[in-house]
Amino acid sequence: MKQLSIGVVIPAYKVRNQILAVIGRIGPESSCIIVVDDHCPAGSGSVVRDHCSDPRVTVIRHERNKGVGGAVVSGYKCALERGMDIVVKIDGDGQMAPELIGSIVSPILAGEADYTKGNRFFNPEDVSRMPRIRLIGNAALSFITKLSSGYWSVFDPTNGFTAIHARLLPVLGLDKLSERYFFESDMLFRLNIIRAKVVDVPMVACYGDEESNLEIHEILTEFMGANIRNACKRVFYSYFLRNFSIASIYLVAGLSLLAFGGIFGAINWQRSLATSVEASSGTVMLAALPVLIGLQLLLNFMAYDVSAEPSAPIHPRLTRLAPQRAPLAALAHGARAAPSIEAPESVE
Repeated sequence: MKQLSIGVVIPAYKVRNQILAVIGRIGPESSCIIVVDDHCPAGSGSVVRDHCSDPRVTVIRHERNKGVGGAVVSGYKCALERGMDIVVKIDGDGQMAPELIGSIVSPILAGEADYTKGNRFFNPEDVSRMPRIRLIGNAALSFITKLSSGYWSVFDPTNGFTAIHARLLPVLGLDKLSERYFFESDMLFRLNIIRAKVVDVPMVACYGDEESNLEIHEILTEFMGANIRNACKRVFYSYFLRNFSIASIYLVAGLSLLAFGGIFGAINWQRSLATSVEASSGTVMLAALPVLIGLQLLLNFMAYDVSAEPSAPIHPRLTRLAPQRAPLAALAHGARAAPSIEAPESVE
C-alpha cells in the first residue's frame, strides 16, 4: 500500500517567539511544512526564512492580513500543489503539541475518517487547567455549532488542531470558507454538506505567555450570527433542496403548529387583559395543544438529525485530481490566484 504523504500548515501571525520551536518539534512523519505569514507585523515569516534550515519548510507571505482562515486556505492550496495526501493544520503559538500529529492523522490513515480535530474537553482534569474565558467561550458555542454543522458527537468546535484528507479540499469550495476566526466552525458546516465523516481526537492544550488574537466580543457577534446562518442553510440544503424526508415534515409541521399556538395564545391573552374577561378553557387548549405538539415534532426532527450524522468516510470514493490536469483555481471552485511563495524550495 502506498504510504500517504503528510503536509503541515502553520498560520503565522504574532508568533515570532514560538514559531521556530514549533517547527523544530515536527517529526519525520511530515514531508512538507508550509508556514503562512499572514502579513505579520512582527515578521514571523522572516524569522523562519532567516533562521530555519529544515528543508521541508516553505514560507508563504500574504501582502495583506486575511485572518487565520485565509492563511489556512493558502496553505491548503500549496499542499495540493505539492501533492500531499493529508494536510494537518496547527497553530504557531505552541499551544498544540506537534508530537501529536501522528495521533491526529491516525483515523484518516486507517480509513475511519475524512477530517479529524482535537478535543481539549475529553479529560476533565485538562478542562480545569483551561483559562476560564476560553472555557466559557467554547461551552457557549458548542451547542449552536452542533446545530449549524450537524456533527452532534463533535465537541470543541474552535479547536484549530485539525487534519483533512486532501481529496476533500477540491470539493469544499475553499474560497467560500470564512477567512477570520469562524474558519474552524465553517469547515464543519461545509464538511457536513459533502457528508464527510469527522472524528474528535483527545488532546491537551498548553497555555503559556502567547498572545491570543481572539476577543470575547467576536465570539458573541461573529460566531453566534454565523452559526445561526449556517444552521438555516444546512437544514435547507439537507432536508429540502437535496432530500425530503419524514424529518422535513416534522420540521415544517412543528414550526407551523408552534407559530400558530404562540400567536393565537398571545392574541387571546392580550384580549383577556384588555377586556378583563378570562379566556375559555377551549381557547386555552386551542393555544396550548399546537404548542405542545409542535415542540414534540421539533424534538423528533432533532432526534432524526442527530441520527443522520455522517458515519462513513467519503474520501475513498473521491477521485484524486492531478494538478496538471485541473489547475488549482479550478480545484478550489473559482479560487483566486494563490499568494506568492517567498521560498519555493527550502528555507535557509
